[in-house]
Amino acid sequence: MMQIFLTRIFSFSPGVVEVDDRTQVKSYDWKLHGVNTESINFNEAKNKVILVNYWATWCPPCIAEMPSLQELYNDYKDDVVFLFVTTDDDPELNKFMKNKNYNYPIYRSLSEAPKPFDGTSLPTTYLIDKNGTIVIDKIGAADWNSNKVRKTIDDLL
Repeated sequence: MMQIFLTRIFSFSPGVVEVDDRTQVKSYDWKLHGVNTESINFNEAKNKVILVNYWATWCPPCIAEMPSLQELYNDYKDDVVFLFVTTDDDPELNKFMKNKNYNYPIYRSLSEAPKPFDGTSLPTTYLIDKNGTIVIDKIGAADWNSNKVRKTIDDLL
């Protein structure tokens, strides 16, 4: 608990990738099983603003940033495609979501994620613009409900 609390205190807004250093999503062919929502193929998100978050219920930095991601999801779920990707089993996920009162959409990857996505470090979060350019690429906990992130998303929409 203390680690989660301290991570929240020290989590800052994620930085935006410099324009010259931005990378493109290489492919939109990625099958995702919906745990608490419909299953989708990533290509359904093409030409939309997308937030991909790799996380786990046992990961303290993931747990620390979840309240800010839930807030962001509450306000932008109609305009941004949110993909919370995990490998956790349903019982753990269901218990976690119920205990925390979260309702964001959870997915499990059914095929290889497109490059340059890399979910080996948790949490890892990507914010992608409508052209498939990765605008934010953040490993580790962050405050996703900041004015800076909101302005970035508003500008992308």
